[in-house]
Amino acid sequence: MEDGPGHGGPVTRRRALALGAGGAAMLLGGGAALLGARSGDDGPRPTRAEEDAGTFDPAEAAAVLANRARAVRSGDRAAFLATVASAPAAFQDAQSRMYGNLRKLPLERWEERVAVPQATDGEAGAVVVRVEVRHRLRGFDRGDVVRTRHLALTPRSGTWTIVGDGSSHGFEDDPAIWDSGDLKVAKGRASLVIGDASGLEEIVRRLDAAVPAVTGVVGTGWARRVVALVPSDAGLASALAGPEQRLDEIAALATVTPSAGGARGEDRVVISPGTFGRLNDLGRDVVLTHELTHVATGGARDRTTPLWLIEGFADYVGYLRTRVAARSAAAELSREVAAGRVPSALPHADAFAAGSARLSQAYQESWLACRMVAGRYGEATLVRLYRTAGRVPEAAALRDVLGLTRDRFTALWRDYLKRELS
Repeated sequence: MEDGPGHGGPVTRRRALALGAGGAAMLLGGGAALLGARSGDDGPRPTRAEEDAGTFDPAEAAAVLANRARAVRSGDRAAFLATVASAPAAFQDAQSRMYGNLRKLPLERWEERVAVPQATDGEAGAVVVRVEVRHRLRGFDRGDVVRTRHLALTPRSGTWTIVGDGSSHGFEDDPAIWDSGDLKVAKGRASLVIGDASGLEEIVRRLDAAVPAVTGVVGTGWARRVVALVPSDAGLASALAGPEQRLDEIAALATVTPSAGGARGEDRVVISPGTFGRLNDLGRDVVLTHELTHVATGGARDRTTPLWLIEGFADYVGYLRTRVAARSAAAELSREVAAGRVPSALPHADAFAAGSARLSQAYQESWLACRMVAGRYGEATLVRLYRTAGRVPEAAALRDVLGLTRDRFTALWRDYLKRELS
């Protein structure tokens, strides 16, 4: 969750980017965003857990979950479904689909761990437990990705069996890509794309091409690989994007997954196929390269880097391989400048908030500020400014790297806007 403009939660990296009319016309709609998702248990507090402590045996529940993990590893569908044989048919069907999706993933690890009993159902004789689900994708994840799930278990024939989830008690599960429909997996040289939408191979090709483009600017000090999630369901895409996120008008969004023990989370790019599909070739390349730049730069988790530099730098890299004129890429801002309304200051973090009246212009102003730095001082200096701004306040970064006060930098930028957009 975010505290407001300029602040982020432990895994939050960026706010949403939506293109306005001019940018949408050039890219045929769409945009990009970056926001981390956070796993957690915000559901009801445990009820009657103490009463159930004498009958519920976590070790027996753990054995059931271990059987499920073993069945996923070995490809034993019958053994996996045996753990839910007493559940309603709809839940069994959902679990069968989940098993099939899990088997398609390049899993290095997948397991469920009992965390704590959350509630009891006296009538059904069931115990709802919070479960920590950990997984790791082979060749892409350095650590475990952690999701919170809830399962209802009840004793049957001397053991415990899964009879449902925790939804009837108001518990909500963290979303996972295996909750989607029939998953497909496409793998490239540097990318892994997972989803039940169409066009995965095209996304692989574009991401594979974007990796060296981003590396050419930021250097080799990042993983140089990426996992993209492409669920066909817009609701699941929004849930994967993070709390209170909607991907209706957003083509792609980079996020950091929850992790175990406070470790650094894993990077994911969530793609909304409906919006992404409305982009032309240029738009798709720009959006994916923009998001990959966020991944490569670590998301400016320092909370020191100004948002105009974060987003402007990502757009700078995104547009670098294109030959788009500044007036076309910054159509809204160009109209304002041509009318004599030149912005007086670099955009504040508030300008990037959802619903901002000048959201498109904020991104365009930021992009052109970074483009000016690269053109005037060189691309290496722009990269150095970005990295320095993650360690020291903005004014100090401008002084140390460019030898400019913020006022002087702003004046140069305003002159640049007039020259490029008038």
